[in-house]
Amino acid sequence: MILRARQFTFAFPRPALIMGIVNVTPDSFSDGGRFFDANAAMQHALEMIREGADMVDVGGESTRPKATLVSESEELRRVLPVIEKLAGQVTVPISIDTMKPSVARAALRAGASIVNDVAANREDDAMWRAVAEAGAGYVVVHMQGTPQTMQSAPSYQDVVGEVGAFFEDRLARLERSGVSHEQVVLDVGLGFGKTAEHNLQLLARLGSFAKWKRPLLLGASRKSFIAQAAGGASVTERLPGSLACACWGVQQGVNVVRTHDVAATRQALRISEAILASGSGAAPARRGEE
Repeated sequence: MILRARQFTFAFPRPALIMGIVNVTPDSFSDGGRFFDANAAMQHALEMIREGADMVDVGGESTRPKATLVSESEELRRVLPVIEKLAGQVTVPISIDTMKPSVARAALRAGASIVNDVAANREDDAMWRAVAEAGAGYVVVHMQGTPQTMQSAPSYQDVVGEVGAFFEDRLARLERSGVSHEQVVLDVGLGFGKTAEHNLQLLARLGSFAKWKRPLLLGASRKSFIAQAAGGASVTERLPGSLACACWGVQQGVNVVRTHDVAATRQALRISEAILASGSGAAPARRGEE
């Protein structure tokens, strides 16, 4: 299985890729604007790469439930300086976390290689055409509704089946828009229009999404369902639960883990992978040996 994102190519199986989260926002649920300044965001991204991030995901608009919408000009003002500075200094892919095709295009021109699209439930193809033209990687995130409405009353007859049907439909639409399967990553969208129970059901059945032979991305880091499932924990107390989800995900075939806590996640994943490899009789893959 191959993932292509402009000049970058990843071949699987290999150790799970770690995507570090860089929120250039004043209202993120997880870090409350700590990296809203462009220089602070860039330094945070560089530190994540030193800790072992294989890619960084830069976002300028919060997608937490009921988040305030951001104008195109404001989102560009936030993310472009960070992407431009990073592109001149790092050798790992930069992802742009945006719902706006115009922001994606500008970020790709500035040096981004991946578009992380929580609004992949869109009906128009403007975002997909931008991805196709750039040859960028594309993360298809499942979301029910919008960030403003998604947690109002999430409802499914069969959350695993419905997310699977969504992926089937999006892959077909992407192909018609010129985006090849090798550019696509699938994300079940934990917390994006799901109750805690929906999230747990998706985690339990992650292996069922491998049938499309596309990399699976898991984004559980610090999310509220961890507190709900574990009896309550503030955002800063959710690292153990985040690591549990990441390690479980790798056991179920997850290929990319999106996280706020790169060093801790990397260590947990490498140990999980070493245990899995030992149990199968295969030597664990090391960096440079994939």
